[in-house]
Parts: sequence; structure tokens; C-alpha cells
Amino acid sequence: MKIVSGFERRSAPMETDSHYEDTFKSFMTEKGIDAEHLTFSQSTHSVAEAAEAAGVTARDFVKNICMVDGIGRLIVGIVKGEDRVSTSRVAKVLNTEGVRTATPEEILEMTGYPCGGTPSFGYSATFLVDQKVFEMEYVYTGGGSERSLVKIRPSEIVKGNRAEVVRIRK
Repeated sequence: MKIVSGFERRSAPMETDSHYEDTFKSFMTEKGIDAEHLTFSQSTHSVAEAAEAAGVTARDFVKNICMVDGIGRLIVGIVKGEDRVSTSRVAKVLNTEGVRTATPEEILEMTGYPCGGTPSFGYSATFLVDQKVFEMEYVYTGGGSERSLVKIRPSEIVKGNRAEVVRIRK
């Protein structure tokens, strides 16, 4: 894993950002995930903010959409930055009901990471990756905080989360 810090850094990250990032970087190191962890001074909460911070386009990103089903199971749908997750497709793939988007509080509680910085792996969930994610050699995803990203190959995302690769986009 390569760690890159200081992109236009104007001030130190918040202490909690550092905690989340350190936890995530430790997981990547333990699992031998080949990726580049990037830390920024500005927010990377939305795809638009993240693209601006990294100097790339929204097409270079994946979104980690956290959902909860009717029995309280955490499901993470990973789609390209310009796509949206279909909760009905997710429900059908998993043969479950009541799939809905998780609240920011549920995301933090269930993943250990804040909404807007939630990584594509590194916590317990059922992971589904849309096939279109594999159209790119590298993608950017949440890096554990609202000020960090990971540049990674889609195959490394699957290595980190043992996802099922299926169509889940609208």
C-alpha cells in the first residue's frame, strides 16, 4: 500500500479523521491490498468534491452505497460515480425484502466509518459490486474519512471485501 499525504494540505486533518484513516490503512496493510491512500485538506464527501480534490473526473470514482435490509443486515452496493444503486435489484440478488438506504448514523455505527468517507471494504457487510466498475483500470473510493480517498484496481476491491459481482445499477 502506498500512502500519499499533503495534497494541498493547509491544515492538519481533524483528529477523528486520522483515527478512521489509520484504522482503514491498518486493514489494507493486514490484507495486502495494493492501493494508494490519499489524504486531502478539503472535503471528499461527494463525488464532485472528491473529483475536484484528486484532479480527476466523476467517471473515475465508485460510490459505496450503504443499505440495510428488513432484518437489519448491512449491504454495500458499489457502483461507478455516475450510476445509482437499484434497491429492488439488490433485494432480488440477495432474495431479501425491505432494502433501504442506511442513515448516516447507521453507516457510522455499522461500518465504523463516517458517511462520505466509507471505504469499499474493511468492515463486516454483504458487498455487491456492479459489473460496470470493472470498465476502469483504476477507480477512486472512500479512504476512511471525509478527507481521504483510495486509488485502487477494482479487482483489489473484491479482494478486500469478497464481493459478488452483479448488476445492481439503475
